[in-house]
Amino acid sequence: MLKLCGFAASNYYNKVKLALLEKNLPFEEVLAWIGETDLSATPLGKVPYIITDSGPLCESETIAEYIEATYLQAPLLPHDAYQAGKVRELVTFMEVYLELTARELYPEAFFGGKVSDNLKERQRRLLDRYIPGFARLAKFSPFVAGDTFTLADCAAICHLPLVSSCTKIIYGEDLLADLPVKAYLKAMSERPSVQKVNADRKANTELMLSRNR
Repeated sequence: MLKLCGFAASNYYNKVKLALLEKNLPFEEVLAWIGETDLSATPLGKVPYIITDSGPLCESETIAEYIEATYLQAPLLPHDAYQAGKVRELVTFMEVYLELTARELYPEAFFGGKVSDNLKERQRRLLDRYIPGFARLAKFSPFVAGDTFTLADCAAICHLPLVSSCTKIIYGEDLLADLPVKAYLKAMSERPSVQKVNADRKANTELMLSRNR
């Protein structure tokens, strides 16, 4: 059985977890906080990572692609190579340009730290450039890539709420407000897989915060 290692407060962990749940695959969750990971499985100590019958894999997108290639039921990528590429394109935009850009602000937005005004200004300029680019790709009709739930939705459901919340806290406005993100996330929250991920994330976040007190 696959083992998913990491912690449910992580959006990248939850991206993989959503894919597993959507494909109705049996898997075991193994709690591994940062600093407590198996470095032979995840050399940089990051989460998530998985343990397969063939060995370990790390990096969420590598894991998602492995799952999709190995377990063919309930596909999360279109069969058409071009359309599959468009899904991967959306995932890249969300992770490289939106989430990782906003992530520089998370210490102040979510963890009681402080980031410099210069960093805030720099990340705002980047987000003001990147978000319209993402908007030109995303369909939200009703799913991010079109009419079918895909790996792009696994990423969007986990990443977009953080970008929205973070920018609202740091800049006083949700920089994704011009996109139908709120309605999209409300619709996605009706899926059993998303309900489970959200419930587990909330419980694990409370546990993580209690450990740091």
